[in-house]
Amino acid sequence: MIWTALGMGILGLFLSAFFSGSETGFYRATRLRLVLDAMGGDRIARGLLFLTNHPALFVATALVGNSMANYLISLATVIAMGQVFPRVPEAAEIIASIVLAPIVLVYGELLPKNLFLQAPNRLLRRGGSLFLFFAVLFFPLAGLLWLLGRLLARLTRTSHEPIRLVLAQRELRRILAEGHEAGILHPAQQSLAHGILAVARKPVRQFLTPSSQMVQVHADMSKQAVLRLAERNHTAVIPVTDIVSGQLVGYVRILDLRLHEGNDLAPIRPLPEVRDDSSHLAALMRLESSGDSLARVIDARGETVGIVTLERLREPLF
Repeated sequence: MIWTALGMGILGLFLSAFFSGSETGFYRATRLRLVLDAMGGDRIARGLLFLTNHPALFVATALVGNSMANYLISLATVIAMGQVFPRVPEAAEIIASIVLAPIVLVYGELLPKNLFLQAPNRLLRRGGSLFLFFAVLFFPLAGLLWLLGRLLARLTRTSHEPIRLVLAQRELRRILAEGHEAGILHPAQQSLAHGILAVARKPVRQFLTPSSQMVQVHADMSKQAVLRLAERNHTAVIPVTDIVSGQLVGYVRILDLRLHEGNDLAPIRPLPEVRDDSSHLAALMRLESSGDSLARVIDARGETVGIVTLERLREPLF
């Protein structure tokens, strides 16, 4: 019986190390490598890729596995102490738990997590077949936890999309770092990519200039007056408002105005519109593709809340 308890304890320690390390490897692994291996016909990579596309199922499997490992270690301790110290098993169990706690913490948690942290793809791939075996074995319980999580998400109207986006951004940052180390990306390119990741999903309302703070000109103003105003405010573009209604009707670029031969305010460019809840990247791409220097920012009711310039949208990228 003592040898059975010892075997159960070793098995529980191994499973604790395996599932703890695999969970760390899951968050550190580069999904792109799994995709390439799966496209090459690797069945284990396909299974791991399926789990990365369903992270809740992966985590549920790891949690069930860790719970089983801890149960095996506890059961082995109880059986062993009952055999070795039959007269005072309770006291022996308490002492054994105190002695085993650091061992389980180091060899069942810290060491495997550190190893998977250093080589996530390699170790996750080597243990992939075993993890997939347990994923199938634990599916009735892990699947139930997964479905329960989806039900709670619907009831509370929360989404896993932000978590997936965070994981995707971390993965892209690691790929960019590897590309920089390999000499594929220059520092300026890496900085630009990090800037895009940092502001891509921020709403454009965070980068606009409110209507009350805009430097504006009327459509009947002379060319020289507008040039003086632009020079005083150090701006290359100025929005133009209608004389009667005071509504924005377009904008002028100072460069175009200097090249214009007449003294009137021409040429006036139309103002594109972007919603205030649009993402920074969407607004930037809109202005870049249309060749415009600024855009009118409107709210859900279609009312103007301010303007955003192409220069202001480019600043966070660098």
